[in-house]
Amino acid sequence: MRAVMLMFDTLSRNFLPNYHNDWVHAPNFKRLQEKTVTFDQFYGGSMPCMPARRELHTGNYNFLHRQWGPLESFDKSVFEELQKKGVYTHLVTDHSHYFEDGGATYHNRYSTWEGFRGQEGDRWIARGEALPNENKHKMNKQGLSVLQHFANRTRQQREEDMSSVQTITAGLDFLKTHKEKDNWFLQIECFDPHEPFYVPEKYREIYDCEDKKDIPYWPAYQQLNEGDYEEEDIDALQKEYAALISMCDYHLGKVLDFMDEQDMWKDTLLIVNTDHGFLLGEHNWVGKNIAPLYEEVIHIPFFIHVPNITIGGTRCSALSQTIDIPLTLMDYFQVSFENTMVLGNSLLPILAKEKEANHDSILFGTHGSYVNIHDGKYTYMRAAAQQNNGPLFNHTLAVTNIRGFLSQESINEAELMPESKFTNKSPYLKIPVNSLYNTYKSGNLLFDIKSDPKQENPIVDNELEKEMSHKLVDLMQKSDAPDEQYVRLGLEKK
Repeated sequence: MRAVMLMFDTLSRNFLPNYHNDWVHAPNFKRLQEKTVTFDQFYGGSMPCMPARRELHTGNYNFLHRQWGPLESFDKSVFEELQKKGVYTHLVTDHSHYFEDGGATYHNRYSTWEGFRGQEGDRWIARGEALPNENKHKMNKQGLSVLQHFANRTRQQREEDMSSVQTITAGLDFLKTHKEKDNWFLQIECFDPHEPFYVPEKYREIYDCEDKKDIPYWPAYQQLNEGDYEEEDIDALQKEYAALISMCDYHLGKVLDFMDEQDMWKDTLLIVNTDHGFLLGEHNWVGKNIAPLYEEVIHIPFFIHVPNITIGGTRCSALSQTIDIPLTLMDYFQVSFENTMVLGNSLLPILAKEKEANHDSILFGTHGSYVNIHDGKYTYMRAAAQQNNGPLFNHTLAVTNIRGFLSQESINEAELMPESKFTNKSPYLKIPVNSLYNTYKSGNLLFDIKSDPKQENPIVDNELEKEMSHKLVDLMQKSDAPDEQYVRLGLEKK
């Protein structure tokens, strides 16, 4: 049995023709749709990048217990469990967060891995070598990471030198050398189309992107105030993003070509997925995390082909989520996953028509921000009950952040706690932390996604909010949510 997962970062479903977009040039995503089942109700869980990948390894939510951080010693990784049962696992990626303090334990769970440098602010090329940055568009991010990006670009002048292209090429190399072998899993993980939207001119020409120095290609995360920006700025930003999707689409086509040429559809599972989307002016926001997790960010594309089970060109409406992917892989390879708590489900029974429903409700969120529940119709965003947004702790055995460590003050206040279901019966540290997010001012939000898919009209309905609050508590308890989360949100644990 063989499986390939091609993962893109920050791939927004609203920019794909598979989800009714009529202006983004992505013919290979359309071609992918003909070979796979397209999911219409697939959601992310823990935001952003590495929290989402912890879910991909464990089948459990990250955001209720901890901020961004490495895979824990008590976590059971699906990719390590597959190895133990004789399945060779290989990762190729240019996602530089794997190689930083807050992600350094994920890639080592695979049998082998290959990494490519240069995305975003990856601290790679000496900054003294940076190209001059003459792009001064008012929406763009500024600072050290931008300088680093222009240093990295000195090694990425041709399309074939770009790290995401090298990642796809490395994935194809693995397929060429393993096409006659069995019992392997390949993860091809591209950082694109994550910002910055750095892309060769031939893709920008598709959208008549402006040929000038000042273009919005690396937007700072921000709330847009009326009068600050013109409609043309948002239009230009979306075109730059679309151009990068078109480059991703072109290289997706190479993977599909290989699978066609080698007739791999008959014996190889394929997943094409992402971690989250991105706000490009919708709801007057740009970016992710700092805004509420609107549909544009958390409702994500997902495609799957399972030999002898799925029918290409069909769609699935079952409510599903990132936490289901590891369980699906374990089921496919017929390997048991022995965690004390697993929230995800295998998608194979749904795909085989052995059952109709997957999840009744799902959670999603960012640690210290809204805790959100979606039941297929309504999305309820529960805000902090107090202005101090507390109490808030990391439940962890790691003291790293994205880059660097938690503050010494926080570490000094760490408390050793006994085992929990979430930690696979391992003791852990309870460390006080602060959050960049505070939802107290904006308050709780409730939307009817069926009748208001763009979330333009928040509902005020006390009875419905009470009902959704009960569902939220039930699912938090199932997720072994820490006691302080109920206090922070003003909820009563049952």
